[in-house]
Amino acid sequence: MKKHYLTGILFSLIFTFIVSACIAQPVQTQCPEANVSSQISACDFRIMNRKLWSDHVTWTRMYIISALANLKDTNYAAERLLINQQEIGNSIKLFYGDAAGNKLADLLKQHILLAVQMVKFAKAGNKAQLEVEEKKWYVNADDIATFLSSANPNLSKKAVTDMLYDHLKVTKDEVVYRLNGNYKSDIQAYDLILDHILKMSDAISESLIKQFPDKFKTN
Repeated sequence: MKKHYLTGILFSLIFTFIVSACIAQPVQTQCPEANVSSQISACDFRIMNRKLWSDHVTWTRMYIISALANLKDTNYAAERLLINQQEIGNSIKLFYGDAAGNKLADLLKQHILLAVQMVKFAKAGNKAQLEVEEKKWYVNADDIATFLSSANPNLSKKAVTDMLYDHLKVTKDEVVYRLNGNYKSDIQAYDLILDHILKMSDAISESLIKQFPDKFKTN
């Protein structure tokens, strides 16, 4: 009996030590500050880029849900969404420099701020102002496509523009479905948005890997 008692205590101490070690050293699930500071493998870069762009549509959805429902976390979701745009800008600084990275971040922040205005006017039923903001949204998409294709000859301006336009259209659908309580279509729209953004992320990753092969680790 004493032997089993001591074994139980020993097992408990070992288990506590393991748990404490895990808590003290949490598993890292994303790249620090989403910034490529040195050589990275092409595979890891693709994964990092997918994380950043999927965060883009995820936090956009979180904001849409919160804003339309007047939830208390609306401003926090908006803040997190804007941080993501800077993270995406940071991810290209190794290739194009700080100014270019910040330029992309600014363009993406404009994209988000225009989306915020669109949600506001859609919620208020102000169709006229919604159309005005939507036109600005597409002009901003053209600017992003021009920026990305000008920086990288492996990115076709038309291809990027088409991907961005698809993203805008389905994001607007997502807002409208949610606003009208058509939750099934709302969820389907998000699935489509996520699929689109991952394809765009992969296209951007591949173009950078092709343009800057020396920036990536070789296996």
